Formats: sequence, C-alpha cells, structure tokens
Amino acid sequence: MKESLMDVICCPLDKSTLELDVDEADDEEVLAGTLTCTECGETYPIEDGIPNLLPPDMREEAAA
Repeated sequence: MKESLMDVICCPLDKSTLELDVDEADDEEVLAGTLTCTECGETYPIEDGIPNLLPPDMREEAAA
C-alpha cells in the first residue's frame, strides 16, 4: 500500500481518520502494519502491501 493512500481512505465503520503503524516498508510502499481508527479504535491489518478494510465480523467470515 502506498502511504499516499492515507489521504483518501477512512474507517469503513464510522468514516473517521485512520492512523498508520508501519511494521515493514520498502521505499514508499507499506508491506505490513496496521491501520487504527482514531475514533472507534478498530484496527485493520496490512498484509503483503494490501490493507484489509473489511469490518471485523466480515474478516472472520472471509478467513473461514
């Protein structure tokens, strides 16, 4: 995920700002980390450069 995406993405639950926490990066590409909503506190993982912005209950269903 490009860090510039932070300007356009928001929490899918309440449309609030997301805070980026980078665990692994390559140049300007975020490969692993988390996005955390500044209002509701929900976290969304970034894996292999792809942010998973599904609501928590849908993430669990998709993994099964």
